[in-house]
Amino acid sequence: MNMPSLPHVSRPKRSELLMPAGSLTKLKTAILYGADAVYAGTPDLSLRTQSSFTLEELIEGVKFVHEHGKRIYLTLNLFTHNSDIEKLPKFIETIRTVKPDGVIIADPGVFQFVRQHAPELEAHVSTQANVCSWLTVDFWRNQGASLVVLARETSFEELAEIREKQPEIKLEAFVQGSMCMTYSGRCLLSNFMSERGANQGNCAHSCRWKYKLNLKLKDGTDKAIEITDQNADLFEFLMEEQFRPGELFPIEEDNFGSYILNSKDLCLMPVLPEYLKLGVDSLKVEGRNKSEYYAAITARAYRLAIDDWYKDPENWDPEPYLRELYTLQNRGFTMGFHEGRLTGVAHNYDRTKPVGGWQYGGLITKWDGDDMIFEIRNFLLPGDVIEFLPPKEIEPIRLRLYEFEDAKTGEITHKVNPGQGKAIRVPISVFDQENPEELKKRIPALTVARRETPMSEEERVSRLSEIRAQELERGLISEEEYRAIMDDPELLGKRISMKANTGHRAPKQGLDSCCGKGCNGCLMFWQDDKYAKAREKMKEKKIGEMLEVTEVS
Repeated sequence: MNMPSLPHVSRPKRSELLMPAGSLTKLKTAILYGADAVYAGTPDLSLRTQSSFTLEELIEGVKFVHEHGKRIYLTLNLFTHNSDIEKLPKFIETIRTVKPDGVIIADPGVFQFVRQHAPELEAHVSTQANVCSWLTVDFWRNQGASLVVLARETSFEELAEIREKQPEIKLEAFVQGSMCMTYSGRCLLSNFMSERGANQGNCAHSCRWKYKLNLKLKDGTDKAIEITDQNADLFEFLMEEQFRPGELFPIEEDNFGSYILNSKDLCLMPVLPEYLKLGVDSLKVEGRNKSEYYAAITARAYRLAIDDWYKDPENWDPEPYLRELYTLQNRGFTMGFHEGRLTGVAHNYDRTKPVGGWQYGGLITKWDGDDMIFEIRNFLLPGDVIEFLPPKEIEPIRLRLYEFEDAKTGEITHKVNPGQGKAIRVPISVFDQENPEELKKRIPALTVARRETPMSEEERVSRLSEIRAQELERGLISEEEYRAIMDDPELLGKRISMKANTGHRAPKQGLDSCCGKGCNGCLMFWQDDKYAKAREKMKEKKIGEMLEVTEVS
């Protein structure tokens, strides 16, 4: 089969910062806070069914990004079923007119379709394609790929060899975000537990649920094993694999359950210079389902870190940027497969609930003359300090408010709750230590803000243990020093208490778990007779549109 000629592609001189965009607002926030490029897609043709882009909004997003001199890549990275294919011609026809800077693809059939019908577009190979070697990179280069996103399982040593043997093609690597328990998203746990297809963007994150060990008695009944202080020393749970008789593997569990599959979040900030020196073309952040606050904090931290390293590599220090990243809700950070092997501290066995210490306070929607219109995202109380986060500065601008003026009604209240676009009006005069005109430039529209939420002692100890685990990975402390910290009786007791009080919203089961909106990968919606009429209505929807609740019945 003869393929059309490829577009001319050259590698960038500096590594780009690539940020996720799960909505139009998140896209604009990422660009404001320093992203060189963003990636986005419609919920039905990418691996994020919670993405809130319609095809029309994607077109608007492409225009916005290009007007700001940045790049945008569209995600077309699901593994297609027959029902997905009929949407491809319309999708490709539309995006050809807006000229994105690349299309991210995992499915070889989709890759071939794009090369045939939109040869002028750069084709990028998704991390879902599981590329870990220079030979596989060479294969995709020969198929017409201009960029390959390497699997998270690729070590830095392997990446360096790939760069050496494939000097022309662009390479992309993840530096921040959630980690999948299985091989770059090739997981069927979600399908089995919740009938939601992980490889079609609808993962239920079953790996992060709490699991408990049961004992089957000889009479065939199942009994939950209750471990108490009195009997804890009587039990040791060991697993024997069929073809390794005699090799017993311990299963660690206490009376609060176990999170045996719960990976920490990836964070390569401590070793970022290695990726910049090597010339990795694109440094990717995961998180299209996360908030504007996540997009802002992560983009700003990596933007400043990258720029500061290029300015003065000898005196570069990761600590200021790591402190910012730890203000995000996270499960603890790990460097993943950077060194080639996952260590025992790469997983969080104590809890799955993220801990941050800060809340997303809201964002500036606009400046109305000398008044800021600030949209609330979490409740504010009198005396709360709001930290506005300038896109180009690491230090926040702090403001303490004792009363709040409703932006629409002018009503003065002493507490304000979020919801339905709730916003307050803040006169610039309250920033009495700032130059008014300079302030508007430093914190323009879409600037985000946060408020501190003090951690409990248990949360503080849990966070401390995660920071020490990261220091162990970085070689800053020894295994003996780490174990001494983790086994300290007082700290251990608080970590156990944290685990005992960690709540996790119970997943709905069967048809009750289906929202009926037509999410791609939801086996209940696409297979059950209950939604037969709704499936017919979905055929009338445009790409990226889902059903409203009123249309489901």
